[in-house]
Amino acid sequence: MADVTVYTTEACPFCMRAKALLDQRGVAYDEVFISRSDDTGRDRLVAETGGYTFPQVIIDGTVVGGWDQLSALDQRGELDSMLA
Repeated sequence: MADVTVYTTEACPFCMRAKALLDQRGVAYDEVFISRSDDTGRDRLVAETGGYTFPQVIIDGTVVGGWDQLSALDQRGELDSMLA
């Protein structure tokens, strides 16, 4: 199974959707919560993912991006192979 990390923040519907999709697939993931007011955490998020929005999903070291990108991978049938 792939090594998955999901960066999340509070009151984030896109974070909830991303986690729900991974949960539906039975994928274990590490959740890294960063408060919206945590500038240091946000700097770390940008440094590690190149993105500053939430969620940011990383699968086996590959930055997938946010909910839109994760959902698009799923719709194209590419997500399962990345998670295998």
